[in-house]
Amino acid sequence: MQTLTTENFDATLEQSTLPVLVDFWAEWCPPCKVMDPILDQLQKELADRLLVAKINSDEHPQISARYRVLGLPTMLLFVGGEPALSIKGARSKRALMSQLEPHLVATAVG
Repeated sequence: MQTLTTENFDATLEQSTLPVLVDFWAEWCPPCKVMDPILDQLQKELADRLLVAKINSDEHPQISARYRVLGLPTMLLFVGGEPALSIKGARSKRALMSQLEPHLVATAVG
């Protein structure tokens, strides 16, 4: 899973040919820790269709403010560098996949 910072956030989104799922998290957030293994699994299983990245909201508050992230965890899916989907709160892998899948199919390379 890629770690994002204020310095590499925009470049990562612009340079990715895949949709990018950005997990906004913080060290003090228990539901954020619950999402870690699920996001790790998604990164491994969907490596050819999705880039999963994390950004620490406490360390990079200007990015959180830019996208109006008010609660954690919040996951934003960026397609073509633009936000396409916002998922707030912890989710099961199945629930997360059901929300992501429509965006992944449209961008999958045959």
